[in-house]
Amino acid sequence: MPTFSDAIETPAQTTGRLADLPRVVPPHRVPPERELPIPAYLRSIRDNSLTGFPRRAFEELVTRRGLLGRSSFVLSDPEAIRRVLVENQANYARTTGTTRILRPILGDGLLISEGSAWRHQRRTLAPAFTPRAIDGLVPHIAAAVEKGLDDIAAEAAAGPVDLFTSFYRLALEIAGRAMFSVGMDAHGTDLRAFIAEYAERMGRPHLLDIVMPPGWPVPLDWSRSRFRRRWIPFLDRIIAARQASDRHDTGSGDLLDLLATARNPDTGAAFTPEALRDQVATMILAGHETTAGTLFWAAYLLALAPDLQERVAAEARGADLADPTGCQSDGRLPLTRAVIDETLRLYPAAFVVVRRALGPDTVAGHAVKRNDVVMVSPWVLHRHRSLWSDPEAFDPGRFLPGAPPPPRFAYLPFGAGPRVCIGAQFALSEAVLSLARLLARFRIVLDSREPVLPQAVVTTQPDRHPLFRLIPRDEVSP
Repeated sequence: MPTFSDAIETPAQTTGRLADLPRVVPPHRVPPERELPIPAYLRSIRDNSLTGFPRRAFEELVTRRGLLGRSSFVLSDPEAIRRVLVENQANYARTTGTTRILRPILGDGLLISEGSAWRHQRRTLAPAFTPRAIDGLVPHIAAAVEKGLDDIAAEAAAGPVDLFTSFYRLALEIAGRAMFSVGMDAHGTDLRAFIAEYAERMGRPHLLDIVMPPGWPVPLDWSRSRFRRRWIPFLDRIIAARQASDRHDTGSGDLLDLLATARNPDTGAAFTPEALRDQVATMILAGHETTAGTLFWAAYLLALAPDLQERVAAEARGADLADPTGCQSDGRLPLTRAVIDETLRLYPAAFVVVRRALGPDTVAGHAVKRNDVVMVSPWVLHRHRSLWSDPEAFDPGRFLPGAPPPPRFAYLPFGAGPRVCIGAQFALSEAVLSLARLLARFRIVLDSREPVLPQAVVTTQPDRHPLFRLIPRDEVSP
């Protein structure tokens, strides 16, 4: 059984609006005192990568261990992170295992591509993710949130609710409406089945995924190839149906419109149909699962901190959300945004960035050799004892206006450098709006005191799905 610390309340230590509230330390895994033996470490990568980081990773700014004939570094030194992700990022590529696992379901989209192919895609996609373009997608997000909350309300009327599953459906609905202008009623069930099948059977790293060179097949590659032969026609059918339909638009274009009309500013080239499909797969898969996890953890944390939850609800009920455009950045919902930011600190969806050195380098005084593995783990970084005060505590006051900002490169929920997540503003918009409207309608109460612990394979998710009671608030939500 994993070792964990149960939830406790601590006296408030920050100054500002939250100084009068106790801070909650949610149940958390206690890292092992020493590095795991290699067999146990490799099992942790497959089953729960969070258990593979020893205590010293949270205390030392750079740690190193031998791994299968090469060195593996965990970097929490901000300057070392800058070196790898910004200054010399061309020297660091995705590992063979990461590419082998993700390419069958994401294709050669933005998340997987490297070098000139990545630069072409990034420059072509950039106009589709400007603040103005995201504002144009907000009506689709708002419509999906309202539908999702109505569905959650119907579930809550019948008894306790599995909010993780509900948020999963909500995030998929948001992704579908933002991408295609319409809901996912026709395709959502099949899409969820595809994703669940891949995550459970083919998305978990295997030892051979890690050690075999590129181009050398491993047993799971055959299953992944068979999956892709079914997955590609499914995506093509969704895109073709949307392009052939008279969609009931809200007056603004959707993300598929933006992707289909995007042109590389240097060459004027558009995406080919195959490249367009890979971008659609990347945006839907990379977006909805991470958002679902963030909303779950935010709801869980606020259920553990009921006084803070009431303040967030009061803010949401007092804000004018008739036009939700920009609500996460224009000052209407500062506490709600701070809760999301702090949730992403404690439970970053992308818990680790793994890179393989293409050539030798020196990072924070350490010699990095070709093919060494370098990891920047937001999970470790955001809980590092030298970078954060009381790092295990849930304290949104850290992110309220006027609070001192965290050190540069110490808070990376969306990565950093040229490969920072292009959809970060979209993700923040949907998370803030969803949480605000949920709390404006319901008080969230945990139905069990059994601890919920994080588990990370592809993203950071709960190790179980607790039930919540959703108690309607007296007034009708705005």
